[in-house]
Amino acid sequence: MDLRRYMKRTIEHGALWSGAPRAMRWRHRRDVLVLAYHNIVPHGEIVSGDASLHLPQSHFAAQLDALSRTHDIVPLANALDERQSRRPAVVITFDDAYRGAVTAGVAELATRGMPATIFVATAYVNDGDFWWDSLADPLLGAPSPELRRRALDECAGEDAAVRDMAARDGLSRAVMPPPHARGADERELASAALARGVTLASHTHSHPNLARLVPDRLRAELEQPLAWLRDRFVGVLPVLSYPYGISSAEVERAAEEAGYDAAFRIDGGWLPRPVRRHFALPRLNVPSGLSTAGLSLQCAGVRLR
Repeated sequence: MDLRRYMKRTIEHGALWSGAPRAMRWRHRRDVLVLAYHNIVPHGEIVSGDASLHLPQSHFAAQLDALSRTHDIVPLANALDERQSRRPAVVITFDDAYRGAVTAGVAELATRGMPATIFVATAYVNDGDFWWDSLADPLLGAPSPELRRRALDECAGEDAAVRDMAARDGLSRAVMPPPHARGADERELASAALARGVTLASHTHSHPNLARLVPDRLRAELEQPLAWLRDRFVGVLPVLSYPYGISSAEVERAAEEAGYDAAFRIDGGWLPRPVRRHFALPRLNVPSGLSTAGLSLQCAGVRLR
């Protein structure tokens, strides 16, 4: 561990034991914070691709145990309800339906009887790999900033277009991520959905930048995953997670017209009370580099600079 990280962890632990988090949690005792995870790397497997999205299973387990000591873990379906509680609440969500999240992540939740929602990008089910993992710069542990910018802007986040652009311009060489860092298959999703409190919802079909799509394509990206999921699974939530966390007023209207009840970004803080914009709801992203102490502080409302 380098000196900067050591100092940060020392400060986090000091703040955690200072008494401030307890006071802040009391302030937020009736509030709900929706956490956004991505992949969970099973024990013994390597971290690959965009490293910020791939959290080791042991770290995820430690975070769940820490959260359970201070928060109520509640289903996403109950997140918008008004609450009367002595503790704040947390909702666990996963974007993309990575195999590691659907297997190792759900196993950790099931052991603890905790609910969660998996937002499925249906085009990647059955072993699909995501461009941001396949094209990640091994030195950066992520796609280069230039590649990401052009991918979301010029290519509208479309997987095939991003790969073509990267190959044409020599921005990165594609590699195949390990199985845990690819899309879960239908059998694995079905098994996860049988776990108590685990529900499935939509992350669109092919994970594009919705704000860059023409109306017909936008409608298809929103309608297709709901139909696909409902044909195969029971209890699918009519809730959307925006790919890349990007939306617009037009996208929000299209999501409502497509039959969704709510939609989530990838940034923000606690759910507002009362909820006025159901199609621009906030979440707290949990990158793999966030320590358990750091997450506990953020979930208490303590932000360290």
